[in-house]
Amino acid sequence: IPDSGHKYYLQFTTEDKSGENAGSCLATVLYRRTKPPPVVNIKCVQTKDQKQIQEEDNRLYQKIRHQTKPIIGNNIPDSYGHIEPALEPAWALAVAGSSYMMWEKSTESLGYFLAQVKSVKQWIRKDDFIEFDYTVLLHEVPTQEIISCHMRLTWLPGHPLKVKYFCASENQGLEDGSGMDSGSAAGILHGRGANF
Repeated sequence: IPDSGHKYYLQFTTEDKSGENAGSCLATVLYRRTKPPPVVNIKCVQTKDQKQIQEEDNRLYQKIRHQTKPIIGNNIPDSYGHIEPALEPAWALAVAGSSYMMWEKSTESLGYFLAQVKSVKQWIRKDDFIEFDYTVLLHEVPTQEIISCHMRLTWLPGHPLKVKYFCASENQGLEDGSGMDSGSAAGILHGRGANF
């Protein structure tokens, strides 16, 4: 598009964490000549109904809420690609939360993938939200650099995931990558606590 940037049209399918087809999507992505994030318009037809998605979200949420002690972990997955079953909920939320970072940081010539959760700590809250602090490693493509980012994630089923982050390689302040729409954390793997 003259004076705007390049626009791409995509058609793709999605899978849930079990590998089942979760739906098909059509999207347009406009990489502007100015800084990211790209402008994305997406429409998906899900193979699961909304009730099934909500049930999966609630199962994940209840699993996290009913831990006898806060989730704390390091190096997820480990050097063999293994994720401890007790850390799978924290990994699922890290995947969802880091997608906001990757979307905001991506450009037409740079992309990002979640390589590893270096550390995760769950904060106990007095309200119904769950909250985690993460240090995640993003793999930058094509440079092959590994970028360390700190991410604070807050979630309650039926509400948008709230994500605040900063990355070590950047000289910029806190970024808010929160979603605007209600999203699912189960499909993919502001409170008390330390100052962020």
